[in-house]
Amino acid sequence: MSRPAIARPAWRVLANGAALAIALAIAAEFTSRAFRDWLNPDGPSPVSPVLCAVLLGVAWRNTVGLGAGFLPGLQWITNNLLRLGIALVGLRLSLSGLASTASMALPVVIACICTALGVSLLIGRMLGLSMPLRLLLAAGTAVCGCTAICAVTPVVRARAVESGLALTCVVVLGCTGMLVYPWLAHTVFGNATNAVGVFLGTAIHDTSQVMGASLIYAQQFDASDAVPVAGFTKLLRNLSLLILVPLFAMWTGNAEGGGKVKRSQVLPAFLIFFVLLAVVRTAGDSIVAGTAVAHAWSQMISATLGASELFLVCGMTAVGLSVSLKDLRGIGSRALIGALVVAVAVCTCSLSMTLLMQHFAST
Repeated sequence: MSRPAIARPAWRVLANGAALAIALAIAAEFTSRAFRDWLNPDGPSPVSPVLCAVLLGVAWRNTVGLGAGFLPGLQWITNNLLRLGIALVGLRLSLSGLASTASMALPVVIACICTALGVSLLIGRMLGLSMPLRLLLAAGTAVCGCTAICAVTPVVRARAVESGLALTCVVVLGCTGMLVYPWLAHTVFGNATNAVGVFLGTAIHDTSQVMGASLIYAQQFDASDAVPVAGFTKLLRNLSLLILVPLFAMWTGNAEGGGKVKRSQVLPAFLIFFVLLAVVRTAGDSIVAGTAVAHAWSQMISATLGASELFLVCGMTAVGLSVSLKDLRGIGSRALIGALVVAVAVCTCSLSMTLLMQHFAST
């Protein structure tokens, strides 16, 4: 008789993928420091650790490859360590910062969502894309990437191949934007971190990609304040699912079979903690101001934010490891063109609207 299979401990299942992501993250940190010592010994590295982490992850995935045994650990890094890092970024914000960010970001968010919907429907019709695929591309580009596509798929009665195409486009184009937009933001907005954060928070697809881009900008241009602004702007985009999902349900005549959206899709736990930690930061700063524990509070905040950055570097390594260039072969040319046009339109709208809101804020 064959011996029954023995279940492996949970840590053994996760070990390979987690160890690979951490090892590549450490290599990314050393690579970034090497560039700093070589090109800019007295200042920040010209190549950020997050950028190195993403590129190392993509390079490993598409040269060495990944066995199935690595996937659970990488999923754990993405679902836990990366989200914890994003949540801790909330400690960089205060309640007054949230209010000022919302007043600038909300008009940009609304304009980008309307642009994505209009352009997706128009270009999709010109290219002969199905209505479900058009709506998936609009939701994935304008709202929250993969999460929005998963929320909208049953509502618009999308087939598996259509949701697969939309997901692949979001991952590929979103990661491309994550690597390109930080430099575009610096070229257009310079060191105006609020404007940069709003642009990155509205122009890039998925939450992890937004945080990766904002962290690349922060590390490249020594502007850490852009990270929480981008994160909060992305949260405002997520809230639009509360309106878009029922709207798409009515649009496609599926009001009875869909139209509801889960709380976890609109406000995942890590974004709720992001806001709560901003509240904690505001209350803590107010309580300890001028007391003997003010210095200790400041050191604790600094240490926690340092840990957040490390978690984000590890998480972005896992994101890089998820990008398979072979998947590009499976994307129909019409779907990719459509997704690209929508992404460029949203980027253009975000740039224009952010410049406009920046002008109003300065007058």
